[in-house]
Amino acid sequence: MVSNTIVQITIAIPVSPTRSSGCHRRRGCGRGIGVVVTERRMALLRVRVPRGIGLAAAALLILSSVAYGTVEGGHVPTIVSAFKEARDQAANAAGFRITSVALSGNVHVSREEVLAIAGVTGTTSLLFLDVAAVRERLRTNPWIADATVLKLYPGELQVSLSERRAFALWQKERRVSVIAEDGTVLEPYIAPGLLRLPLVVGQGAETRAKAFLALLERYPVIRDQVRASILVGERRWNLRLRNGLDIRLPEADAASALDRLVALERDSKLTTRDITAIDLRLPDRVTVRLSPAAAQSRLDTSKDRKPAAKKAGPA
Repeated sequence: MVSNTIVQITIAIPVSPTRSSGCHRRRGCGRGIGVVVTERRMALLRVRVPRGIGLAAAALLILSSVAYGTVEGGHVPTIVSAFKEARDQAANAAGFRITSVALSGNVHVSREEVLAIAGVTGTTSLLFLDVAAVRERLRTNPWIADATVLKLYPGELQVSLSERRAFALWQKERRVSVIAEDGTVLEPYIAPGLLRLPLVVGQGAETRAKAFLALLERYPVIRDQVRASILVGERRWNLRLRNGLDIRLPEADAASALDRLVALERDSKLTTRDITAIDLRLPDRVTVRLSPAAAQSRLDTSKDRKPAAKKAGPA
């Protein structure tokens, strides 16, 4: 048992001097300087300290040391995990264990992936499940655009997903990924069922693909021949056709250039000619580049058409 502690503080309090019988005969008696004090009274001030304060201080010191060691040693996650596990066990014992999970809307994300991302295991309690946190974790998956999470007590969890749609293939530095309409990379590889998606190439093409491919949809005659749409310098597009022909479009007003290309294709089947490139960047002309074989044939033909040099007559 801890006894009361008494702190004794001694304070000297000067008391007015007592006049001696002959004080009135002394020079300077009663003045502020040179007064001879003959008596003093001492007062004792006692302060009572509450019972148990020493024990409380020792306990506080121990707890502070334990907390400091826990933080510095990196044991906080372990302690938090143990606390959550104990909490869930208590809630499960009270009848709030998750016994069923109703999942809908998932096409590219499997049920196992959804449960792993959501952090739902066989010991997870429905009572302490944070649906807002689960929703945010689910949205970190690139396929999942949004999610709705509902708790139906005592033990059912409902998860409804809204997935992004695979929109195109994007090639950058020889690596091809599946992207959504907003340019989000959905997968770093191509599943067999996605090989028919349109291909866009180049830095920045993933975010500009939606607008350009929508423009190309207006020209099905050209669209059906396109193998890849290539963004050049993040400014303008080139089209690479399936036969290897390159079509160079202008930075501004690509629609007018495509209109001219459709007219040329209708009148002269230009894309089937023996050429390697069609340049539509200038609004008032169309420039084509012949293939090496066609260029050599054209050169040979022009040589054959030159008239033979006349022989000099007799002098």
